Amino acid sequence: MQSLTNRNKQVERKPMTFAERMYLPSIFKGMAITFSHLFKKNPTIRYPEQKRTFPSVFRGVQILNRDEEGRERCTACGLCAVACPAEAITMEGAERQVGEEHLYREEKYAAKYEINMLRCIFCGLCEEACPKDAIYLTQTFAPSNYAREGFIYGKGDLLIPNPVTEPEAYEKAKGAIGKEIK
Repeated sequence: MQSLTNRNKQVERKPMTFAERMYLPSIFKGMAITFSHLFKKNPTIRYPEQKRTFPSVFRGVQILNRDEEGRERCTACGLCAVACPAEAITMEGAERQVGEEHLYREEKYAAKYEINMLRCIFCGLCEEACPKDAIYLTQTFAPSNYAREGFIYGKGDLLIPNPVTEPEAYEKAKGAIGKEIK
């Protein structure tokens, strides 16, 4: 076996030139890179004035849909919450009262429906799992907020306007979805 002194050999380096000792080549390379970036297109988007264009398959904030008569489509079946890999959806189902039966086809509804947007990964599995087409992902992105509580969207935040009582707001919400509401 070789001794340690024979294995550890010194590497011979060639002496640096005067220009290399002054770091001039490195400075000129860095300046060349800086000047090359100076004339490229600016990647910054000045947000309030300029809007980023998103592709047609972009998945944004969720909304809860209504039917043409203004009734909520969500029956609190819980399939969207089960399909959500991030466990961002929580809901509580409730039974309709006796006097309300003639207005609604379904006897169950979501008394509480919340989506935690801090946990949501915008995968779209909730939309695919819903048998009633009650939840859609829109073409708008999630807005910013200063408090964690502002990112938990309740049923009032997610439910689109009633098409019977608010037709203009309903058409605007349909436009935000980016696809046809069934």
